[in-house]
Amino acid sequence: MYLAMNHFRVTPDRAADFETAWRERETFLDEVPGFVSFHMLRGPEEDGAVLYASHTVWDSEDAFVAWTKSEAFRKAHAQGRLPSGVTNGPPKLYGWTAFLDR
Repeated sequence: MYLAMNHFRVTPDRAADFETAWRERETFLDEVPGFVSFHMLRGPEEDGAVLYASHTVWDSEDAFVAWTKSEAFRKAHAQGRLPSGVTNGPPKLYGWTAFLDR
């Protein structure tokens, strides 16, 4: 199992815009072999930003890498960027490989 997490720092007064953009976004993830699930997580406010993380679960790291090279990835990311000022910089990607799964 492999988890890919993008961490976002969102301007507090733009959090509703951020959430709306994600609710309305088509992911095309179901078209990709190895995709298991997707979650968008809202965290606490910290240092003047609301923390969010997108969390996708994959069968393997190879399946995630294949997604990043797929037509589905291009379609999902062609939907446009968030309006200026919604986030405090670009997201930060972290990848996690399960070494224990019970």
